[in-house]
Amino acid sequence: MSSYAIGLDYGTNSVRTLIVDTQSGAEVGSSVWNYAHGEKGVVIDPKDPNLARQHPRDYIDGFVASITDALRKASRVKDFAPARVIGIGIDTTGSTPIPVDREGNPLAFSKEYAHDNAALAWLWKDHTSFAEAAEITETARKLRPNYLAKIGGVYSSEWFWAKILHCKRSAPAVFDAAYTWVELADWVPAVLTGTTDPTKLRRGICAAGHKAMFHASWGGYPEEELLEKLDPALVRVRRSLPEKAYSVRDEAGRLTKEWASKLGLPEGIPVAVGAFDAHIGGIGSGITPNVLVKAIGTSTCDLMVAPLEKGIADIPGLCGIVPESILPGNFGMEAGQSAVGDILNWFVESVQPGGKEAGSHASLTERAARLAPGESGLLALDWENGNRTILVDQRLTGLIVGLTLHSTPAEIYRALIEATAFGSRIIMERFQEYGVAVDRVIACGGISQKNDLFMQIYADVMGKTIEISRSSETSALGSAMAGAVVAGKGAGGYDSFDEATKKMTGVLPKRYVPDPKRVETYNRIYALYRKIHDAFGTRDYQENLFDVMKGLLAIRDEVRGL
Repeated sequence: MSSYAIGLDYGTNSVRTLIVDTQSGAEVGSSVWNYAHGEKGVVIDPKDPNLARQHPRDYIDGFVASITDALRKASRVKDFAPARVIGIGIDTTGSTPIPVDREGNPLAFSKEYAHDNAALAWLWKDHTSFAEAAEITETARKLRPNYLAKIGGVYSSEWFWAKILHCKRSAPAVFDAAYTWVELADWVPAVLTGTTDPTKLRRGICAAGHKAMFHASWGGYPEEELLEKLDPALVRVRRSLPEKAYSVRDEAGRLTKEWASKLGLPEGIPVAVGAFDAHIGGIGSGITPNVLVKAIGTSTCDLMVAPLEKGIADIPGLCGIVPESILPGNFGMEAGQSAVGDILNWFVESVQPGGKEAGSHASLTERAARLAPGESGLLALDWENGNRTILVDQRLTGLIVGLTLHSTPAEIYRALIEATAFGSRIIMERFQEYGVAVDRVIACGGISQKNDLFMQIYADVMGKTIEISRSSETSALGSAMAGAVVAGKGAGGYDSFDEATKKMTGVLPKRYVPDPKRVETYNRIYALYRKIHDAFGTRDYQENLFDVMKGLLAIRDEVRGL
């Protein structure tokens, strides 16, 4: 008889539940629930473009609505029954920490802080703590440079300690009221298993290692001396944190009787320790050593793994190299771009070039596909939401070079896609530079399955054949795989992710193969991209930029046959 696992996937705008047959990988039920609070689920402040928060109530309402609806849909499938669900896995955005009280309840649930934005969950793309992030980087460079070496050399405003320190300075009442801070990826499993008490809650190595400077070599979270130098009040938070973190092959606990009854699931099934959406999406894409998985969405995460026994060099600019943060038994390496799909959405929804119809994604894509590489004479930087890798600087902004009075919306749209592809190539080359071979590239996420032009540009710019993950919901699938692994073979799941990967993942037949002629042109444009990338993104660049505009025009005229 078939057994099933549930994957809960918390994105920026919604939560998705996916129910998967553990033996075949067939996806038998799916449901999405859009967050109710804020603008498309994000609480913003018109006065501060760096602020992005979410209401924790949406996380609970989201799993109730999406799980029950997915179960209803799955019930149409022959042989499915809720009683055959053997485990649950969970992934979320991150770093998305939540200030909680002594019982682990979000402060936003209390009357006192119900209308205080600082008491909400601090969403991954909240950049209000850019100054604190820079301060953490400089302080660690002096006191604990070994900490920085494990996180790429720079601490980000998207991460755990920077956000907490900013809360201390900008909203001290909330900071004082919080017993501790819990990542969304850790809090949802705790809710389902009745372990929200901070002394019982199991924290995942994915969030702790990549965003909170947790590493076994220095005893877990940062030493008190470093935090005290930043602000003595942080020591109290440090003392509320455990000495151990867990991987997705570990249980966070068992589904409580109360939630089993509300959701219509078996009581006591295991719930896996949580992880970040892109990382678990790597598992859902079938990640193995020397495979680069690109999770392409509003932002992009680039993921690789390497066996623990082989060791790995510290790589500057990455978002961390953490043992077992992605695939158990391997180092997990994370890089990425702070905006990809968000850049195209900004152009379509905010700039609105050519009006509603002519300026739609479909229309712009169709017209951009008619252009050859270099034909527009345009070159852009993909930093509209800062740079995550390799510069790790959220105070960088976007740029378009080569605009003329003849530039069209389609040309700009294509240039923005190309910019994200060039940024992706820099990340790939950083891996390779430090001895991590990229033998295969697998893309996942909505864009990878919906936009042929986008993916072909990536193949041509990167010079790599790109395969597409079979599942359109790789994060939710990866979470379901975690649910199957924590359940174990005896319950109808698996004892390892190797087994689960063979049975539950795959790629689509269609692949995007680089075209040699386009690759040659993009190599020339990429050389110009590297110049403006380094000129605007680094302190020490000295080369004159006079040839950038001239070079773009020369390529444009050559492509047009002028």
